[in-house]
Amino acid sequence: MKLDFNRVLPIFALVFVDVLGLTIVLPLLHLYAVTYGATAAEIGLVVAAFPLAQLIGVPVMGALSDHYGRKPLLLISQITTCLSFIMLGLANSLWLIVLSRLIDGLFGANIATAQAALSDITSEENRAQGLGLTGAAFGLGFIFGPLIAILTLELSGNNLSLPAFTAAAYSFISILLTLFVFKETLPVEKRGQTGAASPLLFVQMLSRPGINVLLLLMFVQQLIFFGFESLLGLFTLSRLGLLGQGNALIFFIVGVILVVIQVRFIGPWSRRYGERRLVFAALALLAGGLILIAFTPEQPHPFYVERITLNRLLEQAEISTTEAILGNITVPLPDESNRGVLGVLWALIAIVPLAIGAGLIRPAINSLLTRQVSAQEYGRVLGASSALVSAANAAAPLIGGLLFQRYGSTVPFLGGGLLMGVVLLVSWLAIKPVYQPAVSE
Repeated sequence: MKLDFNRVLPIFALVFVDVLGLTIVLPLLHLYAVTYGATAAEIGLVVAAFPLAQLIGVPVMGALSDHYGRKPLLLISQITTCLSFIMLGLANSLWLIVLSRLIDGLFGANIATAQAALSDITSEENRAQGLGLTGAAFGLGFIFGPLIAILTLELSGNNLSLPAFTAAAYSFISILLTLFVFKETLPVEKRGQTGAASPLLFVQMLSRPGINVLLLLMFVQQLIFFGFESLLGLFTLSRLGLLGQGNALIFFIVGVILVVIQVRFIGPWSRRYGERRLVFAALALLAGGLILIAFTPEQPHPFYVERITLNRLLEQAEISTTEAILGNITVPLPDESNRGVLGVLWALIAIVPLAIGAGLIRPAINSLLTRQVSAQEYGRVLGASSALVSAANAAAPLIGGLLFQRYGSTVPFLGGGLLMGVVLLVSWLAIKPVYQPAVSE
């Protein structure tokens, strides 16, 4: 059965617009905190507030969408997200910034609810392709969101309120899309057949056989991969002498590959090989890519000048999120006498399997998760999955940064690749070939 793009495209559009708002604000959070003299620990609190709040909020909001329908919960989550961005733009203290992120985390289950809506209108044969479209929307958002953030800062003379209000505007557009374009995907007769929503839903999902293995797999792979994402800038600085523009190019390439995989290939591959095999292939690609990255030669790019790079670093008053959480990380710069193209080419080749694996893994796992539950529990299980991704995103910079600081730039990536290999082996043994939908509780 082919995907019904007439029903899927409105969901894709609202996810893309919603992610644009998020990705405008996300790279600037530490700057909002620094404005009010935040300490390193307080900056860490600002960054962690959203994913930690999602641990409670997203599974509950997902369960409520199973009970009351997708559209009302999408509207609630988008309205609170919009209000949180407005609050961020108007904030005059550090604690209002933290509060804005907590509100968005507790009620902003936009992506999980959209994934549940996609699951409602797809079959087991094309669900991975449908869920992959939310990943493609994320990839596009992470390409264009930071560019919009830079543009708004340039136009406003580095006024941090404008990016927040711009994010609120995109969030408002997603509200309009949901109101006037999105059609409810969960019929009334299929609602309200599961237990009440509670903060313990997350624990309940983790206690259910079959589901718990997949949820833990989602958490561990995201912990490893987001550690790679959060440390890549430090790594390429120490190995290749790359600053912001060079790293932006790498992330752009990753984003393009993600979008191509999730729009063009994941559907045919999932129908031909099944989601279980896609999970194994994705884990193998992620493991191989991380190990390749770890052994990137220490050779700066041909235009690298150590003195200029050092001066640019000293001129930057702001510090990255990872540095802010952990304190200033000392990053040794490469020797300019060893300039060449091998290091950059090696890194560009290594990110290809990483990007392909990242494009496959989450849609495949989420599709397998929906096979473990009845249609009336899609919101619950996908909410729990999204919450674990947020938890991994909160923990990964801390763990990866500590490893980088204590053991050097190779260890986080080599260790992540080897651990991903272990996860592949465990998954091979733990994920059963045939999944039957569970009876709803």
